[in-house]
Amino acid sequence: MSRKRKELPILEDVTITDVAAEGKAIARVENMVVFVPYGAPGDVVDIKLDRKRNSYAEGHITAIKKPSQYRVEPICEHFTVCGGCKWQHIPYDYQLQCKQKQVKDALERIGKVEFPEIQTIIGSKNILEYRNKMEYTFSNKRWLSWEQMKSGEVFADRSGAGFHIPGAFDKVLDINECHLQEDTGNRIRSFIKEYGRSNGLSFYDLRGQTGVLRTLMIRIASTGEIMVLMSFGENNREAIDSLMGALADNFPEITSLQYVVNTKANDTIGDLEVVTYKGKPYIEEEMEGLKFRIGPKSFYQTNSLQAYELYKAARKAAGLTGNELVYDLYTGTGTIACFVSRECKHVIGIEYVPEAIADAKVNAEINGLDNTEFYAGDMKDVLTEEFIAEHGRPDVMIIDPPRAGMHEDVVKVIMAAAPRRIVYVSCNPSTQARDVALMDKMYQIDLVQPVDMFPHTHHVENIIRMTLRK
Repeated sequence: MSRKRKELPILEDVTITDVAAEGKAIARVENMVVFVPYGAPGDVVDIKLDRKRNSYAEGHITAIKKPSQYRVEPICEHFTVCGGCKWQHIPYDYQLQCKQKQVKDALERIGKVEFPEIQTIIGSKNILEYRNKMEYTFSNKRWLSWEQMKSGEVFADRSGAGFHIPGAFDKVLDINECHLQEDTGNRIRSFIKEYGRSNGLSFYDLRGQTGVLRTLMIRIASTGEIMVLMSFGENNREAIDSLMGALADNFPEITSLQYVVNTKANDTIGDLEVVTYKGKPYIEEEMEGLKFRIGPKSFYQTNSLQAYELYKAARKAAGLTGNELVYDLYTGTGTIACFVSRECKHVIGIEYVPEAIADAKVNAEINGLDNTEFYAGDMKDVLTEEFIAEHGRPDVMIIDPPRAGMHEDVVKVIMAAAPRRIVYVSCNPSTQARDVALMDKMYQIDLVQPVDMFPHTHHVENIIRMTLRK
């Protein structure tokens, strides 16, 4: 017989004091730290505890007794449910303060290294409709709120298209309007959803893994070009041709209309054939006259305008004079490498994913850049003493790893290469702080520049420049 779980209490009239990791807020009750989502510093709230440990607890706000001076009205009707934009209730200027503090805390608490005064964070000009890429899931069992379930109403049609509910892979929130991408994205998603309902196209069953309409990706470039990639869960030719034809007829502004048939158990399409139904198999972004081709499987920063600010800041940090050999690690599709190539002598980009390197070579070719080279492979296997002897010891190294940061072996390889300057671009200040601490004996930090790529979220990019100690 299982022991009945003890009911945790409601804490009344608690003051939210700060923000924490993952977009949560902090309250302190006696000797315990309580983490809650969707709180604003200064709020006086009641908190229902959901989980309790010796020194901390997690809970959710049941009532706001006195709202904070920092609290504003969220614009999105789906706020608190879809799991995105967790800081919509906080003014943007205060969000930037919190992100700058996040960078400082990581360097002090995790890195434990010396660093200069942090540069003022570069905020995003657009705080709504800033994403160039959105992905949606179709479901035949859209999520119902507690109020809907209690109402007694019978929902015969549970089809919907939107985002997965956090922590529940098989529950999808039907989205009416998302403010992260310009409204064309909303119109395309809504059209497909209504077309599917009207024409009897089955929506995907996430548990049974059956259904025609599975996922949708919409990319809208700053150049105005639009890519729509529809993923079908069944190879139903009649349904596929019908929907793709309707999209082409109703949205002539789509410049790259593509689809893929995915009958696998997961949503990844890296190993699947993508069919171009109409238009080009790619769209193009542009920065300072440079063009970057983006295919359906390509990686590109999802905030186009702010990516330009990030790359400008990284290039400035590199301090290029035109004579440097630059190594660009984790080069991806070569965006940074191409962007700095005009201000240095030569750039060598290294990336683990062969398909990304193929894209990088195309991007260099279409821009007429003849001072770039790209190599695919595991960083620690490619960047060897033999490689450096053949290609030259770098003057500047630009590093832009994934959120997990760098493997310790890669850090050792970088230190063995001993570039005069390292520009470390990171989307995770915590792992960045960990990595720079490993290089602290050899390098000193002389620049810290945060950049906000994702307004209304807790995520922040950060640029650190390190120079060889004398």
